[in-house]
Amino acid sequence: MRLIDTHAHLQMRPLRDALQDVLHRAKEAGVEAVVTVGTDLEDSQEALRLSEAQPMVYATVGLHPHDARELSPELLQGLRELARRPGVVAIGETGLDYHKMHSPKEAQLEAFRAQLALAKELNLPVVVHSREAKADTLRCLKEFSYLKGVMHCFSADVAMAEQAMAMGLYISFSGVVSFQNARRLREVAAQVPDEYLLLETDAPYLAPEPHRGRSNEPAYLVHTAQALAELRGVSAEDIARITTLNARRLFALGGLPREGAIAYKIRQSLYLNITNRCTNACSFCVRFRTEYVKGHRLRLREEPSAQALKEAIGEPTRYREVVFCGYGEPTLRLEVLKEVAAWVKHEGGRVRLNTNGHGNLIHGRNILPELRGLVDAVSVSLDAQDAATYERLCRPAYWGAFQAVLDFIREAKKHIPQVEATVVTAPGVDIPKCQALCQSLGVPLRVRRLHVVG
Repeated sequence: MRLIDTHAHLQMRPLRDALQDVLHRAKEAGVEAVVTVGTDLEDSQEALRLSEAQPMVYATVGLHPHDARELSPELLQGLRELARRPGVVAIGETGLDYHKMHSPKEAQLEAFRAQLALAKELNLPVVVHSREAKADTLRCLKEFSYLKGVMHCFSADVAMAEQAMAMGLYISFSGVVSFQNARRLREVAAQVPDEYLLLETDAPYLAPEPHRGRSNEPAYLVHTAQALAELRGVSAEDIARITTLNARRLFALGGLPREGAIAYKIRQSLYLNITNRCTNACSFCVRFRTEYVKGHRLRLREEPSAQALKEAIGEPTRYREVVFCGYGEPTLRLEVLKEVAAWVKHEGGRVRLNTNGHGNLIHGRNILPELRGLVDAVSVSLDAQDAATYERLCRPAYWGAFQAVLDFIREAKKHIPQVEATVVTAPGVDIPKCQALCQSLGVPLRVRRLHVVG
């Protein structure tokens, strides 16, 4: 696993006193970078010194809401000068904390707005602290449009997360998500879309299970990743890949993939990205908001050959199944699909096809007999309870596409051992009616949650 700890305080004791050991343990655990966060001018200077001395450490500079009463023109200018130095990747930790009120509310608001303005001036992301200050935090953020940033150590509700994400902010979770009694937060953590997800330790605070109650450190980020993976039904490796990509994008740390993947692992399955073309333009499709799925870049420059796909797969039996899915509709490349599926089966692998059910429309014939013996399971995107809803949500290239999808499902049952339909929880989709429709078709329905932002 490769992880990035997006929020720690390495310049604080006890981390500072054993820094080399702390960083060594972090590397051993798979943490490749740590963002150490400044909370006042002196602390920010120390964070910058650490980043200059340690290649895996990056710094932020800011004034914590607890110390907002110290804001002055001189302090703000000092932060500005520090923020222009190499190694500084964000402004913060700033924000609002109405829990203990170490600084008066008006002082906190003034300091928060001043640092948001500084972040925008310098085109840097902002690290936001918000505790018992939901309304004022969101109001201040809305005053500064086109602002990048992260809601650090998120502890609020889904509604706040959605409003923050709608403004382009990431949501970062600490070791608290590993606490079984943090029920509400764990529910939020399960729902945040992949492309907005980050991990942090907030070390030396908030150590995750099984280290709860002890001093936290970046090496313990693996436990938070594992807890989040269990909540979201993926692997810890998936969480590491997703959050590391997001951290690199937010803090401009480099190392982003340049090419689209043609074979990519999620959980224990290998997915094949054989085309980016599709005969639907679904309003909820991930293609219209990101080039990445589960941390894998899927935008292709050119479509892969059957031979390239075989080489990318390697040994099919290493995976639970090989899935034709990708970033488009696989049946548009039917001959490649059949050749590769036949090879996977010959090598002892299992094949699943994820499709929008337009294959027969695309080719003007019944293609399902051609898939007999090549495909073990097919998942068909039903995506609506009736033709009108399907037309509105999926915007198909073909007339009569919804009826064709139903016909495809019925025909698939004759040739493929396992057939299921899927729908997403998009606005206008009536799940009970979809369930009744699938019952009439004689296939199970799998409901996929749509994470709506905004």
